Amino acid sequence: MRVLLVEDEVRLAENLTSGLREAGFAVDHAANGLDGSHYAEQDLYDLIVLDLMLPGRDGKTLLRLLRQKGIHTPVLVLTAQEGKTWIIDLLNAGADDYLAKPFDLGELIARSKALIRRSAGVSSPELRAGDLTIDTVQRTVTRNGQVIDLSPTEYRILECLAHRPKIVVSKKELLEHLYDYDWEHHSNVIEAHMSNLRRKLISPTGESIIETLRHRGYRIRSGGSK
Repeated sequence: MRVLLVEDEVRLAENLTSGLREAGFAVDHAANGLDGSHYAEQDLYDLIVLDLMLPGRDGKTLLRLLRQKGIHTPVLVLTAQEGKTWIIDLLNAGADDYLAKPFDLGELIARSKALIRRSAGVSSPELRAGDLTIDTVQRTVTRNGQVIDLSPTEYRILECLAHRPKIVVSKKELLEHLYDYDWEHHSNVIEAHMSNLRRKLISPTGESIIETLRHRGYRIRSGGSK
């Protein structure tokens, strides 16, 4: 999944970017509120992690502007502020969740995954795709208890599709959700990974869980592999 991090503290931003990428997220970073607005308004993200004390435009103002423009991307706010009144005001401004500084990186990652699942209408950390079970915490895929060995990118493609059941996801959308702006990508990289992924996910009946729709994209087969 693709995350926008809006944070001006250099060391914290570096640590969060590194930790989120290790957890399988593609991450774009903005160091001020104006750049954060520019990135966020493109509406490409599965989650925005937003600091409140930002140069250029503060996080609360940025949040209100996004909601006014109809951008409903989940927002996890990072704040040093305390007090029930402040938190209520923050949630009323459109925040989906918050973490008080200092916080644990593991908790931020867990909350980030939970917010993305919630926005997709999924409550469990396990996703089901036909006869496959996708554990989004351990980042493993199993069929009838047997682990299927996927590369990190193959896993991310499958999770992205599983979060959008019955929806056709184009190559462009996959690229936008899997890679950040710093990566020089080409559309044929998706085809290469998809070919390997489909081969690894062939069921005992000889069908792959992933359906390819010519000139449109990919989706999880309705009802699983059959």
